Amino acid sequence: MAAKPKLHYPKGRGKMESIRWLLAAAGVEFDEQFIEKKEDLEKIRNDGSLLFQQVPMVEIDGMKMVQTRAILSYIAAKYNLYGKDLKERAWIDMYVEGTTDLMGMIMSLPLQAAETKDKHLALIIERATTRYFPVYEKALKTHGQDYLVGNKLSWADIQLLEAILMAEECKADILSAFPQLQAFKGRISNVPTIKKFLQPGSKRKPRPDEKYIAEMRKIFNF
Repeated sequence: MAAKPKLHYPKGRGKMESIRWLLAAAGVEFDEQFIEKKEDLEKIRNDGSLLFQQVPMVEIDGMKMVQTRAILSYIAAKYNLYGKDLKERAWIDMYVEGTTDLMGMIMSLPLQAAETKDKHLALIIERATTRYFPVYEKALKTHGQDYLVGNKLSWADIQLLEAILMAEECKADILSAFPQLQAFKGRISNVPTIKKFLQPGSKRKPRPDEKYIAEMRKIFNF
């Protein structure tokens, strides 16, 4: 029996959370080795585990994979969440890059100085509702299918749901003008593996608080 993937990262969302989402949606159990202090990070840097001295790092199929995008695309391909052909993969990639951009903005919100936080939050809401969500709303309305690409659950759907839930943490009614996305959220949230991941007690991580941000500053020295 193959070993479970092992995820190396602090005990919080960050760039590892999309990897947790994708594995969970694929129905793959995984272990986590949390980086809790600077010395933990230095240890795996010094033993040669980190190709570019950075986490996330995932041990899977005999590899120590780094670089978030590489890890995600490997998992998506391995578990049949990456389309049936090159064109479908291209669409999945485009949709994923869009949600990655939006989630990157949201992830940086807790790092903003107090005087710029409100302005950054307003920018997130503006970009989500005028640049990103309209694209997914239009795609779902145009093809009339349950999923973004190929009428089959893919990495694009999983990451869009993650982005929607993150955006709703910024503004609870952010989907009010997007009926297709509201319905999409309901459908994808009820995919059995995803529904399980959304339950209390799963390996999904909470929204970062000030204590977590302070810990990250110590570990990563920023």
